[in-house]
Amino acid sequence: MAKKGLRAWVKENWVDIANKKSDGSYPKCGRSGGEKRKNYPKCVPAAKAAGMSKGQKKTAVARKNKAEAGGRRADKKPNRAATLASGGLAVRGYGIANR
Repeated sequence: MAKKGLRAWVKENWVDIANKKSDGSYPKCGRSGGEKRKNYPKCVPAAKAAGMSKGQKKTAVARKNKAEAGGRRADKKPNRAATLASGGLAVRGYGIANR
């Protein structure tokens, strides 16, 4: 994976795939004011969310919820959960078995 600077990372449009809006889009990551959401947020760049299947999104959210159910880390930061189960290309069908 190519290394990106912090500026490029901040400019990416991060969305919460755990809380789909009624119009089918995803809300931006982060909450404003006293906003409540049904699920704990699972944030990914919008480009990555667009490339994920419905099943991949569902399992990514399940992994995040499972990680959060185990309790917060000692430093009070959110628990990290992998977005794709086995690291990317193999999940999308480009693994060794498909060659």
